[in-house]
Order: sequence, then C-alpha cells, then structure tokens
Amino acid sequence: MNDRTGSSLSAEYLDAIGVPHLAGKTMAFDPGYDVNTVIGHLQQSGHLMSSLKLSMACWQVCSEQSTRKKIEAAKALGVPVCTGGGPFEVAAACNKLPQYFDLCQDLGFNRIEAGEGFVTLDVTPREVLKLAEERNLEMHFEVGEKHSGSFTPQVMAEIIKQGQDWLDAGARQLVVEARESAENVGLFDAKGNLDLYGADALVNEFGLDRIIFEAPNKSSQFAFIRHFGPAVELCNVRLEELLRVEIYRRGLHSDAFMYENLRPAEAIGKGIQFK
Repeated sequence: MNDRTGSSLSAEYLDAIGVPHLAGKTMAFDPGYDVNTVIGHLQQSGHLMSSLKLSMACWQVCSEQSTRKKIEAAKALGVPVCTGGGPFEVAAACNKLPQYFDLCQDLGFNRIEAGEGFVTLDVTPREVLKLAEERNLEMHFEVGEKHSGSFTPQVMAEIIKQGQDWLDAGARQLVVEARESAENVGLFDAKGNLDLYGADALVNEFGLDRIIFEAPNKSSQFAFIRHFGPAVELCNVRLEELLRVEIYRRGLHSDAFMYENLRPAEAIGKGIQFK
C-alpha cells in the first residue's frame, strides 16, 4: 500500500521536499483496544501499515462481534490482519491446531503467526503449513524464546537453522522476538541495547524483506530504522505510536533529520548546521 492517500496538499508538500514514497513497513499492534479506537487508527493510518496484528489472545476472549468488526474494517481498507503467536502455541500444546486454524479462517484473518517461544512443538513446519494452505492462510514464524534472555552465538545459529526450515516449508517471513519490553530478550541486552551484529547476521542470512523485527518502544523502533534505513519492517508497534515511527522513517522527526540515510532528499548536501 502506498503512503500517499490520493491528491492532497500534504502529499504535494512531501513530494516537494523529497520524502520518498514508501510501501507500508509497519505491522501495527492491537493488544486489545476497543473497536472504535482500532477503526479510527485504521482510517487515519491504514495506508502506512503492512498489516494489523491482533495480538496475544485478547481477540479470543473479547466479544467476537468486536473482533469481526476490527478485521472487516482493516480488510475494507486493504490492510491484511494477522494473529499473534501465543494463541498458536496454546493451540499446539492442547493438540487443537486444526480447530484453531478453522477459527482464524472463519473470523477472516489473512495470516497466522507461529512460534516456539514458550512451548516445544511436536509438529513439523510442513505439517503446520499444510493446515494453513488448506485454509488459504499465510503464515510467518517468530524466532526466539520469550523467557531465555538475549540471543547467544549458539542460539543465533539455532534460530537461523529453525528459521530456514520454516521458510523452506512455506512461511512468508520471520519475526524476531522482543516481547513488550525490548530488554533482555532476543537482540536486546538487559539495558535495551540492540545487538547490531546479530541483527545484521539475520538480514544477511535471510534478506531484509523476509525479516520483521519486533520493536515495542521508541528506542528499539528508532534503532532499527536508523541502522537499516526506511525499508526495515517493524512489528509490535502500538497503534498510537505508528505515526511517530512513520515520521522517523521518513526523516521528518527531529531525531531522524540528522541522519543522511533518513533525511528528505531536498535537505541533503545543504550544509545544514545542527544544534
């Protein structure tokens, strides 16, 4: 989806200062907001989203009518909708994956997130992807555990092998775990510092288009965009934080303007003095 919503003075101005046209690269995160809030954000910012993630199991215990309204509103605006990985793992542990996939299909989800963040699976990637294909559902796989701390070199080698197995089976992308804190998990140390070497290793192995980095807070969001540039795809970005992420991605945030790989084209090479 293009980030310019038809003809408008705002779009003309962004073109004039050299802000690039970007496809949606943020999977926006709904942890259980009310229907009107979600629909309002979709109407305001759906053109900036790669997809909408109804996260955790909140959508399973709230009013089903509300869940259906969210999904219908997103799809009406061309925004695909995916599940979070937790419900998949619960279904797998309860030996109810076919029923879970049936539920997701009936509600209208486009994509299911799978993972082994807190449960060891006793099904193969190909067996899981067969369930998805039979129901015309896409899948991605989340690499990394939720409770085991930051990735070690050994863990990195294991998740690269695991990720390749899921991609070979038909998963569209890989999501890199960061939970809601981006501290002492995945690519982040206990102080929230991003392991750039590890992030580069994953991108070098799989390509930027096949990796989605969880970035649940401002520092993690800005760190990924600053390092990889505007094309990096992020998820676990709350709906109310989406626009901040997108102005940083386009060099319109004061913290991004100083970086030449983000700054609008008309401001490059102008000898700007930064304070």
